[in-house]
Amino acid sequence: MNTDKSKSFPVVCVGGSESDLGAYNELIRFLGSDTGVAVVIVNYVKGMGARLQESLPRFTTMPVELITEKLLILPDRVFIIPENRDLHVLNGEFRLKQTSKPVGWPDVITVFLRSLTQHWDGQLIAVILSGYDGDGAAALCAIKDVGGITIAQKTETASRPDMPLSAIASGCIDFVLAPEDIAKEIVRIAREQQTKVAAP
Repeated sequence: MNTDKSKSFPVVCVGGSESDLGAYNELIRFLGSDTGVAVVIVNYVKGMGARLQESLPRFTTMPVELITEKLLILPDRVFIIPENRDLHVLNGEFRLKQTSKPVGWPDVITVFLRSLTQHWDGQLIAVILSGYDGDGAAALCAIKDVGGITIAQKTETASRPDMPLSAIASGCIDFVLAPEDIAKEIVRIAREQQTKVAAP
């Protein structure tokens, strides 16, 4: 486990497999730019990395970066997974590996969430947005087991509700919210965490 307290800030994994940018734009817009969290977007749809890099800076002043090997994880930044890679964390940095599931529905969200539970000491927040299949659902209970918070997008607001529905069916979801409210809940959690850290 990482023992550097400077790297114990919250990490928010935002997982989805939807090509519509709407939920991502709305979440980032209402999140603000100084909550002290690192936002990691894990969406494996082809071309989404470039589209998110182009779109998100219109809604936030946080730097928006495509993840590279050994990139340092820092708060108040948005990180985006590159295509055809599994994402891990180690020693406060991102690690990229060849996808472990090249055929069939990917499980990159599940892989990343499981890595976080093993190698990140700060608060974990897992967010499952609109998408196909059920990537991420298998790791949600592990997130809760280490004290993390799990959130699924409200299905009425999801153009592809399969992924949120699978997350809810896991029995390990804390909140079911629209993207704007997901952002507000992340801010609340982050502020509460900052208060705990600052307490004597």
